[in-house]
Amino acid sequence: MNSIAILPSAYLGPIQYFQKLKSYENCIMEHHEHLQKQTYRSRCDIYSPNGKLTLSIPLVHRNKRQAMKDVRISYEYNWQTIHWRSLESSYRRSPFFEYFEDDFRPFYETNSYEYLIDFNAAIQEKVLELLKLKPSVSFSKEYVEVMKNVDDYRMIISPKVNLEQDKFFVIKPYNQVFETRHGSIENLSIVDLLFNEGSRALDYL
Repeated sequence: MNSIAILPSAYLGPIQYFQKLKSYENCIMEHHEHLQKQTYRSRCDIYSPNGKLTLSIPLVHRNKRQAMKDVRISYEYNWQTIHWRSLESSYRRSPFFEYFEDDFRPFYETNSYEYLIDFNAAIQEKVLELLKLKPSVSFSKEYVEVMKNVDDYRMIISPKVNLEQDKFFVIKPYNQVFETRHGSIENLSIVDLLFNEGSRALDYL
């Protein structure tokens, strides 16, 4: 395990993602890669009353090889309302949703974020604040396919990749609102851990 990790930008990234932010001395956020579709860059998975639910941010697509730093959020329909209502219906009964809801609601009441990486960075900063986690974070200045002495998670932290491919990630159970209905669901968005475990979330990571 190196002391530096490179991570993709992520929308309310999974527990696996935030475990890296806690574990590594330095983390680099990749802003110059090409947009990877159907990944945590623009979506997150939460635990709804009906099981796993994916929330996706609609994007303005210009071309197939668009750099992440240039990807814009589409506001053609009110996705923020849909996402917030989904979070409410999924976590209203969780122990800590009411404690944190005023921290998250503003992100779903504004159209002020033009670029996806800016929205992801802002909501991630809020999550880190709530976790009381202060990682050393920097941003890539160019795309480098193979980086020396760096643990590369740009393709590993993905809903398309089996968690077993991440040899440093250990899955541990915690209480989830609907687990008696659907069982435990692993590696959901960090908000699932935060709303269910509160201040204990950092120790879990």
